[in-house]
Amino acid sequence: MTPDPTILNAKAASPTLPFAATRPFTTLPLKAESETEVLDFLKGPSVHNIVMSGLIRDNGIESELNRGCFYGCCNYAGSLEGVALIGHGMFIQARSKAAISEFARVAQNFRNVHMIMTAPKTFEQFRKFYSFGGQPPRRLCREIEFALSHSPANLEPVSTLRLATMKDLPKVLPVHAAMAYEESGINPLEADPKGFRTRCRRRIEQRRVWVSIESGELIFKADIIADTPDAIYLEGIYVRPEARRQGYGSRCIADLSRRFLRRTKSISVLVNQERHAAQEFFQTIGFISSGLYDTIFLQT
Repeated sequence: MTPDPTILNAKAASPTLPFAATRPFTTLPLKAESETEVLDFLKGPSVHNIVMSGLIRDNGIESELNRGCFYGCCNYAGSLEGVALIGHGMFIQARSKAAISEFARVAQNFRNVHMIMTAPKTFEQFRKFYSFGGQPPRRLCREIEFALSHSPANLEPVSTLRLATMKDLPKVLPVHAAMAYEESGINPLEADPKGFRTRCRRRIEQRRVWVSIESGELIFKADIIADTPDAIYLEGIYVRPEARRQGYGSRCIADLSRRFLRRTKSISVLVNQERHAAQEFFQTIGFISSGLYDTIFLQT
């Protein structure tokens, strides 16, 4: 992004944020030296905060592995008003409508955004500014966040639950692709086969995929998308159809929750608002509803 001509070398309130400006709000790509301020700004239980914080902790602010660019919106004094990741996935944390409009302005320069995830109120404000030049929405999913911050239900562990290895990739890959297709309407093995395989492989190498395999069949899977001291965010939770409604998945999630809560304060998942059985599944384990989010898949 070309720097705004109104950027001055004025002294900012925060010494490591990269800019201060003459107009009330200015938005520019964030640099590595801003990491401490950005992570402090993103503290909080919201899922988009957890995801962005997790990516920064894993990859740094400036990395192709983030599949996008982190932007900061600063006020005249140089203080952060908002942080957003804009790229394949778009996540927004903003303290004002002006910051949301700034991110919408920047986002309209991108034409390969796959999805936007944020709180419903933020998206409604974002859409007012973005709809004039951005990509049209293709599918909207309203999701409920369920969070667990205490010991889960006392269920018997599953002895075969373990971290996935590279030998498990052929079993994990098609299941994960099928779940992505069901949610987004796009099969990543067709849209981006090489990139999708690479990302699944890397997640296994990072020790972020848990599986249970019995008699050569994948029975359970769960992916850690973000792992921070404040929260762990899980996605891609799968239970083989033949094993559902038998307590198998509940035992796996309860076991993982006990392990994770030794190193983090909370565990979060998102469940489609229309999937009542899945909501009951997490509530039985001890998760409680803690917020609503909109995930919008865009036409590319």
